[in-house]
Amino acid sequence: MATAEGTVVFPHLAGATNWYSPSFSPRTGLFYVPAWINTSATFARRPAEYVEGRAFLGAFPTAADIGINGTQINRRLPEEGTGAVVALDPKTGEKKWEFAMTDITDAGVLTTASDVLFSGGREGFFFALDARTGALLWKAAVGGIVQAAPMSYAIGNRQYVAIAAGNSLYGYALKP
Repeated sequence: MATAEGTVVFPHLAGATNWYSPSFSPRTGLFYVPAWINTSATFARRPAEYVEGRAFLGAFPTAADIGINGTQINRRLPEEGTGAVVALDPKTGEKKWEFAMTDITDAGVLTTASDVLFSGGREGFFFALDARTGALLWKAAVGGIVQAAPMSYAIGNRQYVAIAAGNSLYGYALKP
């Protein structure tokens, strides 16, 4: 129950994993989720004013409350929680591997038919992992936090991967 002093809950209100796009690979048989590890939130009762004609979300936290503006990179301390991409066996729920990040993530996950996984996070990197092992294959600094899901497309016989980070859109051509 929320009190004026606040009640600490685990995991954070954004959850261990939440709306961030997961991915399933029929090639590996694994389900991949971006996750918040060891995060908490304090729920406190506070006044919320209703104004007719405006959306009312109660005293829901704003982007300023939780430090999100698209450019703030890696502001959390490890004791405040970290992020990870986690590979799960959907038949058993068993964790197969985990790629640890130093900050939480709001990014989605994309897997390709070549067993490459793409994601990013608040650290300001876009990266590629081996979808079978979780090994880091490549990463690029993108100058802002990644809060989107990567997308893939083809032009002719060339495959590309794109990601929105901060206030920019990045496109990468994959090796044939």
